[in-house]
Amino acid sequence: MDAVQQPVAAASTDQAPAGAWADLPRLYRDLAWIWPWWSRPDGDYRTYCHHVLELLSSAGVRHGGSMLVLACGGGTNVSHLKECFAVTGVDLSAEMLALARATNPGCEFVQGDMRTVALERRFDAVFIDDGIGYLVSREDLLAVFRNARKHLRPGGAVIFTADALKETFEQNATTVWPVVETAGEHPAEVTIVENQYDPDPNDDTFETMMLFLIREGGRLRVEQDRHVLGLFSRAIWQEVLREAGFLVREVPYRENDRGYTSFVGVAPTD
Repeated sequence: MDAVQQPVAAASTDQAPAGAWADLPRLYRDLAWIWPWWSRPDGDYRTYCHHVLELLSSAGVRHGGSMLVLACGGGTNVSHLKECFAVTGVDLSAEMLALARATNPGCEFVQGDMRTVALERRFDAVFIDDGIGYLVSREDLLAVFRNARKHLRPGGAVIFTADALKETFEQNATTVWPVVETAGEHPAEVTIVENQYDPDPNDDTFETMMLFLIREGGRLRVEQDRHVLGLFSRAIWQEVLREAGFLVREVPYRENDRGYTSFVGVAPTD
């Protein structure tokens, strides 16, 4: 049962900013129909959300309050977090927000940029979903963390997990996902191949290339989607969180034999 039922908010008029976000990856636009079949709420998502909820409890944030989810995407993590918090989700992609609303009809969703969205209210917790990976500069990180701080009550906490760190980045790592069978308006069998590569180790970005092998009625078509993501050291993540006004700690997290680092930033009470 949801922690609370809320009216769905109208989408904001925020536009995609210039630069890295001006052209969202296809997975969040014309290929968004694949998302709900690829990212089903059970399994890893449930386990990860349990991890997030434990981190909030350890930071002194009680369940039953309010939570802002930045870069909420299709709302898969929201479907678990809403069991313990009244969730408001923010995302830049209209297509992903439509999926999030369909999955979580009792939650509020707003279209906006996580760096600048202003909801004029405060929350007990802020969770930044893996869309944080699309921040490609220190300035972007600072803008998001300052915005999170602005939306938190004193004693509240922001939590996120870095998908990649400079110290542990795996060059040319390739993952082939099991066949995804879709239905509805797009009945198909989809195989997803994902490759990550850092063409310039001296900068703060890497690229992920995704190939979608889509079989519709036995016919194969191949679609590709390039994602440019940020790649920062642990020290940078911690430094920017502190500059935004948080007390910081990091916690290891493992999923499918891969190690990740979760960051917890607590807003001081004084």
